[in-house]
Amino acid sequence: QVQLVESGGGLVQPGGSLRLSCAAAGNNVAIGTMGWYRQAPGIPAKQRELVATITRSSSINYADSVKGRFTASRDNAKNMSYLQMNSLKPEDTGVYYCNAIYQFNTYWGQGTQVTVSS
Repeated sequence: QVQLVESGGGLVQPGGSLRLSCAAAGNNVAIGTMGWYRQAPGIPAKQRELVATITRSSSINYADSVKGRFTASRDNAKNMSYLQMNSLKPEDTGVYYCNAIYQFNTYWGQGTQVTVSS
C-alpha cells in the first residue's frame, strides 16, 4: 500500500510560478513511475489530463501544453516527486494529482488546487 500526499498548490498570477511536491509513504522500497495529472474545472475524473511522468531512472515525458514551462523531478531516497511550474497560464488552473505505480498497482493522492488568475 502507498499513500501519496500532494502539497504546494495555491493562487498565483499569470506568469507566476509554483512548485508542487508529492510525498509517498508506506511500504515503498522501489516505487516505479510517478506521474502528475490535472483535472480542470467541470471535467470528470476519467478525463484527467496527463501533465508529466517520470520513471525511477528519471526519464521524463511531458504534455505538449507544458513543455518548456514545467519541470518534473524526483528523489528516490526520499520517495518524493516534484513539479516546478513556471510561466503559469489561466488554462493551467485545476486540481493537480500525483500518482505512483508500485507492484503493478496505481495509487493516487488527494490532489492540490492550483488557480492561475489575476
